[in-house]
Amino acid sequence: VFGAASEAFSQKNINCSIAESIERFAPVVAAARAAGIKVRAAISCAVGCPYEGDIAPERVELVARLMKDIGVQHVGVADTIGVGTPRKVQKALEQALRHFPLEEVSGHYHDTYGQALSNIYASLELGIHTFDTSVSGLGGCPYAKGATGNVATEDVAYLLAGLGIDTGIDLDALVDAGDFISQHLQRATGSRVAKALMAKRRVVQA
Repeated sequence: VFGAASEAFSQKNINCSIAESIERFAPVVAAARAAGIKVRAAISCAVGCPYEGDIAPERVELVARLMKDIGVQHVGVADTIGVGTPRKVQKALEQALRHFPLEEVSGHYHDTYGQALSNIYASLELGIHTFDTSVSGLGGCPYAKGATGNVATEDVAYLLAGLGIDTGIDLDALVDAGDFISQHLQRATGSRVAKALMAKRRVVQA
């Protein structure tokens, strides 16, 4: 289920208030739990909103608590428009952690201002170890002009490898996958790592 820490964004994205969204989610969550399906929730605009500006961490705490109350089992803290910086992201995560265990909180960071990798590192410092990423940095936000896609999977994999964290990901194969979809969509990759590795390949081939 997709909620928001911003009232304005909730209205734009799902056409209802935060309180109304929780009411709508409750029977969906109950039905999923009854069927043995784990329920994840996203808290959009956890640090910033295109309509309201900065979002107070307390708003994240409120939505996380409401989500927990209706039976949500995992919550993703999302910097939907990519305006977050490390300390702001940590404050938002700390609020979610008041209601969910460490293993049930994840990060979702767009890279509009080039802060996504820094925000992932800041999340790792808190022990958060689950992140949403997108190959080639695909994605965006239709309600935030200029917002880029989610952080590129290739860039995150490279960062984690450099930190000695074994992900089991074949980086070269990942770059190939990103190149494939980028060519299919006729767009340049949004991954700095992919650009660097593909340039390196061209030099070797020459």
